[in-house]
Amino acid sequence: MSPDYLVSILKPMLEGARATILLFVIAIVASIPLGFLLTLAVNSKFKPLSWLANTYIYLMRGTPLLLQLLFFVFGLPLIPVIGEYLVMDRFAAAALAFVLNYAAYFAEIFRGGLLSIDKGQYEAAQVLGLNKWQTTTRIVIPQMIRIALPALANESVTLVKDTALLYAVAVPELLHFAQTAVNRDFTIVPFVMAGIIYLLITAVLTLVFKWLERRFHYV
Repeated sequence: MSPDYLVSILKPMLEGARATILLFVIAIVASIPLGFLLTLAVNSKFKPLSWLANTYIYLMRGTPLLLQLLFFVFGLPLIPVIGEYLVMDRFAAAALAFVLNYAAYFAEIFRGGLLSIDKGQYEAAQVLGLNKWQTTTRIVIPQMIRIALPALANESVTLVKDTALLYAVAVPELLHFAQTAVNRDFTIVPFVMAGIIYLLITAVLTLVFKWLERRFHYV
């Protein structure tokens, strides 16, 4: 395989990788805070709010992400009366589906982190005279993050790979350009290059999370 051919297919594939990375960044930046808010809602003493949050998490985790993508991209405009107001760019609709889906998974990860914190931590905070806000921000959240980081890292790597589902809703991304090159040139080289690009992205992500784990190790 000539270097010229590799360069010729690398350019569009890098364009696709940009869409992949952009979707990942949007999903992470939006779904992690939303997931934390969902965790707070689940643990709320206000039962209707807790029930709604639990129901939402159950629905998003209990149905396939691909189905949710199809619903947000193609289904929303078909809703009677309000459908015409819900039409949006396919990438935006897909990003919304990813954010709402992964927020449910991150909520469960955060909930597990909260449950792992010893009750004595709260009692010690009271003895030290810390109020509820100080206890949450200075003691609970840092420890919760430290406990949840390995699971967050694993879910984030899964998110990178799940971005390939954009292919199913005709949003040009890395896999789309790889498949186009394979169909055109009858060679598996584009698939191999796509795999390498995915591995590079996940390698960088893994290094970032390992750095974060070291940072929170002594919290």
